[in-house]
Amino acid sequence: MEDYLNYLVDWIKETVTKANAKGVVIGISGGIDSAVVAGLAKKAFPNSTLGLILPCHSKPIDEELGVELCKKFDIPYQIVDLSNTYDTMVKSFDESFITNEANNYKTAKGNIKVRLRMVTLYAYAQANNYLVIGTDNADEWYIGYFTKHGDGGVDLAPIIHLTKGEVRMVAKMLGVPEKIIKRPPTAGLYDNQTDEDEIGVTYDDLDNYLKGNKISKEKTKRLLYLHKISAHKRKIAYHPKSMKDYKK
Repeated sequence: MEDYLNYLVDWIKETVTKANAKGVVIGISGGIDSAVVAGLAKKAFPNSTLGLILPCHSKPIDEELGVELCKKFDIPYQIVDLSNTYDTMVKSFDESFITNEANNYKTAKGNIKVRLRMVTLYAYAQANNYLVIGTDNADEWYIGYFTKHGDGGVDLAPIIHLTKGEVRMVAKMLGVPEKIIKRPPTAGLYDNQTDEDEIGVTYDDLDNYLKGNKISKEKTKRLLYLHKISAHKRKIAYHPKSMKDYKK
């Protein structure tokens, strides 16, 4: 694992250098995935890694843990509160959108927060000639558990081949605070939300599935379903033919 982490650090350096950029900007959520990526980014660019803490009606613990992590890894950070921006945007929508509490509306409102964070990350990245470094892991990528053009809208994704269990292992190796490692994974988009409740399968089961180990038929069916319906998140659906090649 140590050799693999060195490879990832070198890959981050190479990718950023090829883009003629000077460093990376990362959204710090107070969770384990962003903590691990922040640690790798700091190793790759000790003097040009910027952390952005982006509360948007978030719990205070998210910001507290984000600040603690940045101080631990000596990463310069800025706090940009997007709560008022979010409120202004949602208030401009029609009344049925604002008041509807159906699950799809609740998810849509939550994803506005994630996409506002993406806009902010790219604003800071462009201003500093940095790239936006992402935090999605192998589990999230496989089942599409990320927001399209939100946390999925990044320039490079270094931990996309690490399972959640491997992310925990790396977190310990990097010295991520124990409070972050033991924290139940959550996107924090609304109250009492946890990843595993929303996915319907535990990360341990998902890890086992990705490693080729047997899990129950019911859970396997659930993961295959999530993978299938999220394919559009991983690859834009370009139509296959140009006007020149098209034939009725």
